Amino acid sequence: MIKNICILLFLGAFTNTTLAQNKVQIKVISKETKDVIFGANVLLKNTTKGNTTDFDGFTTLNNISNGNKTLIISYLGFKTVAKEIVFPRDNSLIIIELHEDEETLETIVIQSTRSKRSIAKTPTRIEVVGLEELGEKAIMNSANIAMILRESTGIQMQQTSANSANQSIRIQGLDGRFTQLLKDGFPLFGGFSSGLSIMQIPPLDLQQVEIIKGSSSTLYGGGAIAGLVNLVSKTPKEERELAVMLDVTSRNGKTLNAFYSNRNDKFGLTLYASGNLQKVTDVNSDHFSDIPKVKSFSFNPSFFYYPNEQETWRLNLNSSIENRIGGDINVINKEASIDHSFFEENKSERYATQLTYHKNISENKTFNFKNSISYFKRDLLLPNYQFLGKQFATFSEATYNVFSETSEWIFGGNIITENFKENPTNLIDRSYTQNTFGSFVQNSYQLKENMTLESGLRTDYASNYGVFLLPRASIFIEYNDKVTSRIGGGLGYKIPTIFTEDAELRSYKNVLPINTTNFKAETSLGFNADVNYKTKIINDNVALSFNQLFFYTQLKNSLILEQQGSNYQFINADESLNSIGFETNLKLKYNDFVLFTNYAFNDVKMNKNQKALTPRHSFGGVLMYEVEDSWRIGYEAYYKSSQLRNDFTETPHFWTMGFMVMKTFDKISLYANFENFTDTKQQNYQSMFEEPHNNPTFTDIWAPTDGFIFNTGILIKL
Repeated sequence: MIKNICILLFLGAFTNTTLAQNKVQIKVISKETKDVIFGANVLLKNTTKGNTTDFDGFTTLNNISNGNKTLIISYLGFKTVAKEIVFPRDNSLIIIELHEDEETLETIVIQSTRSKRSIAKTPTRIEVVGLEELGEKAIMNSANIAMILRESTGIQMQQTSANSANQSIRIQGLDGRFTQLLKDGFPLFGGFSSGLSIMQIPPLDLQQVEIIKGSSSTLYGGGAIAGLVNLVSKTPKEERELAVMLDVTSRNGKTLNAFYSNRNDKFGLTLYASGNLQKVTDVNSDHFSDIPKVKSFSFNPSFFYYPNEQETWRLNLNSSIENRIGGDINVINKEASIDHSFFEENKSERYATQLTYHKNISENKTFNFKNSISYFKRDLLLPNYQFLGKQFATFSEATYNVFSETSEWIFGGNIITENFKENPTNLIDRSYTQNTFGSFVQNSYQLKENMTLESGLRTDYASNYGVFLLPRASIFIEYNDKVTSRIGGGLGYKIPTIFTEDAELRSYKNVLPINTTNFKAETSLGFNADVNYKTKIINDNVALSFNQLFFYTQLKNSLILEQQGSNYQFINADESLNSIGFETNLKLKYNDFVLFTNYAFNDVKMNKNQKALTPRHSFGGVLMYEVEDSWRIGYEAYYKSSQLRNDFTETPHFWTMGFMVMKTFDKISLYANFENFTDTKQQNYQSMFEEPHNNPTFTDIWAPTDGFIFNTGILIKL
């Protein structure tokens, strides 16, 4: 009897112990972005039980006994979380939100390299403008992203029209056609849109901006010789988001932006709409516009479908319409006369679709497919001249990714088509068709625990120009927890078209088409290396991070626009153009204060002559005071050294300064921004045009033309 009782007690204790072994599934996401975090560490405190999250942010812990337990969740760049859990529990899924450590951006998973790795472990050097900084720049300019890019180290926004304020992006001194603009990995704008492209991208629907400097043609094909800019748009979260922003300026500008997103188990939606009205403004009283008259509207809905946990479909519909006119104030105000007859008007329409399909085949395999169709129409009008054309382009890409703990393979191919049709408004027809077929493979391999090698090879075939073989390699080295470095290089190419900054400055008037039978594509060799250092000083009260970048790009067969009688014709340069320099970035953080400083040296030469309108020295600094969800106050100053004009005369150097303040009351933020409050503008140094007034010649643009602008507004988040 006693024996039977003992057996029963033993079996009861064993059964109770067995039943007390709990299982829990943990999903780790970012508190700010709601994106899943791959590779987060999950540990049961005071035990050896632990795991890391998979590509979907999940991990599972088994055999947890009953009682109060503490989970420790950590990931580089996020604040460590200790979560107390009582077992047993009804819900086996626990969602943990990690808050970003504001002292670093290393936690961000970037999209530009198609990799699952965070920015901290990616051998390719990538700069990321995060959500908070995007919000700050949107306050300064809510109509387009020019402000975001202009204040990044080594990036110059070059104005290409004195009247219409069109701008082109230059990275490390190279013209805008060598920078590839992407949105969510899709080629965006380019070609005929030229200097209008930057001016037609509002910032409110962006999650982050990724910038890769140096040759990136292996990643995305032709056109990424100087680098690429990938605009990552917001995706819907389970929590609804609604934001409305109204901005007015002292220069008679008004912008209204609205963004909405929401999702459930199967469907998601984001809606973005933006409208901008700008009255013509003559800042320097020369009777010509320094800020053009603008009417623009954009509407971008995105639809998401989640058939299961492994698949995602996304369809973007993008549309924008703009009318931009500058020139003689009388003409714009419909008071034209013989002496007041000059104008420059740009009418443009853009419509595009973007379809994305993503599938997790298994824990270590994924498949992605992308397709976009875009249509762009531009009507450029001047007195007695019209350049009217339509650009139709498609992009299709498929990639297959294979991951392991030490290696990552990406195989892919794409097809790009571009058809430009010029309306026969004059005797010159510059219509063309260009098709490109590409295939690529990329590998990221962890050589050692502190060393990762990334290599890639792309082969492109471009009609009219043949085959381009584009190797690329970069390496990441982590010397210790404070010092890391990246070294990389690769080849690039750019198919020539007439859409360059020089041709844009002439409004394409009398610019002859490119004869493809005897013309060469522009090719490049690029190299860059950087060192990163981060630590804490002054009794750990000040966080310091430092980055030093060195770069070199050699460009062969570069396009030169030569005058031949009354016409202009493109030729291939005999000599190579070389861009060499370095960038220095320093960040200090103390409590609620953050100081950014940067310096860029750009030596861009052809035939021993410095490239025109390219400052050799640029310096910038931003001091921010920020209390989360309360105050944001900032002061900035930027310096540009003297530049060479196209006639080889030298410009003065100049400073610009700005100040902004924003106060947040729960869901409402009020802000004021004093941009360029020193009123630095080119008119302070020279006249902007040469007579006669009805047929003016405008000078090179090397400094701001709009002077001091005050803007204020309200941002409402519901």
